Amino acid sequence: MTVQQGFGTIGVLMGGYSSERDISLRSGEAVVDALSREGHRVLAIDIVTNDIDKIGQQIKEASLDIAFIALHGRLGEDGVIQGVLEKFKIPYIGSGVRASQIAFNKILTQKALQSAGLPIPAHYCITDGQLVEFKRVWAQIKSTPLVVKPACEGSSIGVHIVRHPSEWEPALKDALSFGPQVIVEQFIRGQELTAGVFDRDALPLVEIRPNNHFFSFSAKYQKGATQYVCPALIPESLARSIKELALRAFDVVGCEGFSRVDFRVDEKQNPFILEINTIPGFTSTSLFPKAAKEAGYSFVQVCEKLVSLAYGKKK
Repeated sequence: MTVQQGFGTIGVLMGGYSSERDISLRSGEAVVDALSREGHRVLAIDIVTNDIDKIGQQIKEASLDIAFIALHGRLGEDGVIQGVLEKFKIPYIGSGVRASQIAFNKILTQKALQSAGLPIPAHYCITDGQLVEFKRVWAQIKSTPLVVKPACEGSSIGVHIVRHPSEWEPALKDALSFGPQVIVEQFIRGQELTAGVFDRDALPLVEIRPNNHFFSFSAKYQKGATQYVCPALIPESLARSIKELALRAFDVVGCEGFSRVDFRVDEKQNPFILEINTIPGFTSTSLFPKAAKEAGYSFVQVCEKLVSLAYGKKK
C-alpha cells in the first residue's frame, strides 16, 4: 500500500495512567488500524508513565506532525497532554487545554452550563474530600435516588445510585477514593441519550438502554450488555432540542473538533445535560462512531476528518 504523505506522521497517543487505560488502548489500536489501512504513516505511542517530563520526551523523540489523542480520562481529557503537545507545537485533534480542563471536571462543567442557563440536574458539590451527611445533601436536592460521581473520572467508574440513606456512606466513600471532588446529582427517571458533535454538526442521537437499568462500566464495554438505538426513537422536536442543547454546551465549554454530550430525558420529555466527553471512545462498542456511521461517516472517515481538522490548525 502506498503511504499517504499529506498529513506526515500521525502519532496515536494511547494507554496512559488513568483508570481507563485498557479502554484507551482499544480505542488507539482501532484508530491505528483504520488509518494504517488507508495508507497513512501512523505511529502508535503507548504512554506507560505518569512522569510528564518523560511523556514529553517520548513525544518529542517521535517527531510527530499530528497527534491523534486516544487517551481517555486523566492525561488525555484534563488538558495535560494538550499542554505537552502545545509546548512542542504539535497540532492535535479535539479541544484545547482550557476546554478540556472544564469538561473533565463535572463540577466545573455544571457550573459553566448553569451560568449559561442550560438545563442540568439538581446537584450538590463536594470539593474538599470530606464525608457529608445524607440529610445535608437531601436538604438541597430533595429527591431520591441520588447519583454519586467522582468529579474527575469517566466510564461510570466510581458511580453509584443511592436509593436509600443506608447506601449513602459506602457510595460516597468509594467515590471519594478517586479524588476529593464528588458531585451528587438528582437521578432523572427516563431515557438516557447521547449527542455527538462533529465539526460543529450534531450527529444523530443514540438512545442507551442498559440491560440492568444502569449504564455501568461493564454495560459500556461488555458486548450485549446494552442496547443502542440510533437514531433514537423520540419525537423529532425533542431530538432537535437536544441537538441544539448539545451544540450550545459545546460552545459554552469552548470545545473544538468533536465531543459527546450525555443527557437524561425525564418522563415529561425535559432534557438535562449530564456531562461532556472531549475524547469519546473509539472502540467497537463506542457511541460516537455509532452516531457518525448513522450520519454517513465510516470509521476511517471520522478518523481522517479529525486529523484534517487538526492539520487545519497547523496551517
